[in-house]
Amino acid sequence: MTRLYRKAAVERAMKRQEIILRAYAKKISWIEAAEILGYSARHLRRLREKYEEYGFEGLFDGRMGEGGSPRRIAVEVVEEVLRLYREQYYDSSTRHFHEKLGGRASMTISYTWVRNLLQESGAGGEKRPRKKHRRGGARRQ
Repeated sequence: MTRLYRKAAVERAMKRQEIILRAYAKKISWIEAAEILGYSARHLRRLREKYEEYGFEGLFDGRMGEGGSPRRIAVEVVEEVLRLYREQYYDSSTRHFHEKLGGRASMTISYTWVRNLLQESGAGGEKRPRKKHRRGGARRQ
């Protein structure tokens, strides 16, 4: 079963695969491969066994739980929110759009989640630039 992984997770798995393939080709030793990856020899043996059994999928971090968080918002809801914003509320502010979503019985999602989704998709308002903490200047005497 193919799962969707974050870009960083795919890059880490590709690096592991590259090093393991170099060790299989005897370009480097398995001990050197373990040192390059920062693993113990024992852990690299485990990783090699997973690679032999599951292929590329076996190189991903096993701590990523199946299906993610039980509180995660479904992909269909994300698509519906983006569709509504682009088709009906494109000229509304994020706050107004969130209030309109709250009027729908099936959509109970937080304002922050809506704001982050719109910003990440490029549909919503831009992030506000952070203010400087202090201005450098002459000290008082």
